Amino acid sequence: MLKNIPPILSPELLKTLCEMGHGDRIVLADGNFPAASIAAGGGRLIRCDGHGIPELLRAILVLFPLDTYVDQPVGLMAVTPGDPVETPIWDKYYTLIADADPRGRDAVRAVERFAFYAEARAAYAVVATGESALYANMILQKGVVMPSGGAQYGG
Repeated sequence: MLKNIPPILSPELLKTLCEMGHGDRIVLADGNFPAASIAAGGGRLIRCDGHGIPELLRAILVLFPLDTYVDQPVGLMAVTPGDPVETPIWDKYYTLIADADPRGRDAVRAVERFAFYAEARAAYAVVATGESALYANMILQKGVVMPSGGAQYGG
């Protein structure tokens, strides 16, 4: 057991977040997303069945810096033109992102569906969730953990 680690983050997901370097991407996939086939191209597949994306996003952003070297380190799968689907879950995302990054909504871009799939295939990992909202898929690009100026660790 560790202190201050959100309990929703499994050991496998924590390990993956730790392994990722600056510029690496992770996909948070809703229940309709082809997570296994997208990850089959070389990415890692992490199962988080039973969890929604907002609760995972909240926990991930406690530990995961968004990339400040790009304008929009968060990508959301855009609604296909002509599809009458609403995306109220995006408002939850915008709030959580604003709590973690001063750019807030400006850190987010919409990515056309097939372009999103292409970006997802190149991601370090895909997290398959139980999220039931439509167009809830998200890509996060990892930033740099800046030195805090605090105590040094080690010998």
